[in-house]
Amino acid sequence: MKIGMQGLIGLGLALMAASGAAAADKPVFGLVMSFSGWFQPIDADTIAGAKLAVDDINAAGGVLGQPIEIVQFDNKSDPPLGADGALDVINKGAKAILFPSDFDFGAPGAYVAQQNNVIAFSAASDPKFGVAGVGPLAYSVSNAAQAQGALMAEWAYKTKGWRTGYVLLDNTISYTKSLCSSFATRWKELGGDQALLGQDTFLNSDPSIAAQVTRITSLPKPPDLIFLCSYAPGGPSAMRQLRSAGIDAAILTGESMDGDYWIGSVPNLSNFYVVNYGSKYGDDPDADVNAFFKKFEAKYGKKADVSYGLRGYSAVQAWAKAANAAGSLDGDKVAAKLDAFNKAPLVIGPTTWTPSLHIATDRPMSIIGVKDGKFTAEGRYSLDKVPPL
Repeated sequence: MKIGMQGLIGLGLALMAASGAAAADKPVFGLVMSFSGWFQPIDADTIAGAKLAVDDINAAGGVLGQPIEIVQFDNKSDPPLGADGALDVINKGAKAILFPSDFDFGAPGAYVAQQNNVIAFSAASDPKFGVAGVGPLAYSVSNAAQAQGALMAEWAYKTKGWRTGYVLLDNTISYTKSLCSSFATRWKELGGDQALLGQDTFLNSDPSIAAQVTRITSLPKPPDLIFLCSYAPGGPSAMRQLRSAGIDAAILTGESMDGDYWIGSVPNLSNFYVVNYGSKYGDDPDADVNAFFKKFEAKYGKKADVSYGLRGYSAVQAWAKAANAAGSLDGDKVAAKLDAFNKAPLVIGPTTWTPSLHIATDRPMSIIGVKDGKFTAEGRYSLDKVPPL
């Protein structure tokens, strides 16, 4: 049987359409992250966690019976490049994308994903990475910064029995501002205005916080705790100066000072506590967290630097659960299943999202204590009162 030119063209178009449909049906997960540049160390373990999740999910049958494929783009720690990256991986078939763990870094690409009916994940602790700030297809796998600050206030007051505090804010990023603000608000709710002996600020790049140290040492009575909202290298530098001045009050902080990579800059550190997503030291109360970090070490040949790998793993895990439940890779259909998560069992912990809130508020978090430079899990805790976001 002979096929004319029009028939050949029609056959070619049909084959192309079939090929495109097959590509469109593949579970492709995009990573638009900082693979280089100054933000790379922050994103590194999140990326590693996401890739570990892909391995595990594919070994268990994949998504909709097919293995997940990864496509990636390096935003080079330049936030505007996130938009280019989103287009790049979407053109390669991405149906969900993981963006950097910061609203300012992740939002440019997430807006593009939203416009293309693609699910956008981030580990940003800012609630704006969600319905209000990006759109209904954007989800954060983190706990809100406001919830972290309030959780530390409750834990310090109710579990440790401390009654006076001083807030020291590294006034450079939105996360630290939200963290310190929520701690101060909840601390005063618990102990009254007199429980907060003072508040001060510095910048991460400040070589000295001598003036702030003097104000603390000049108080009539030293505080039980100092709530420090910062990140490396400024955070460890501030702690070293506090301890050198003889201030031995407990120092509490948020997830931005997770990990022990900076401990060498604060010799013999003790009476320090950080809230994070799980203990990477093998002693977390959640057996799934301990198993995760063992798998992480086995895959990458080194221990995790921070707990952030749990967030990357959980982003892929959440998407796979929702897509399989939806029986579809369509963004709107997957979002409908994500919005129905009610204490969904992710490795990061039981996760709840609703149509109006795409970040965790009352999910338990680990608190890690340090004595003589050794990190040990204190336990996992959740909020009694969720602060306004």
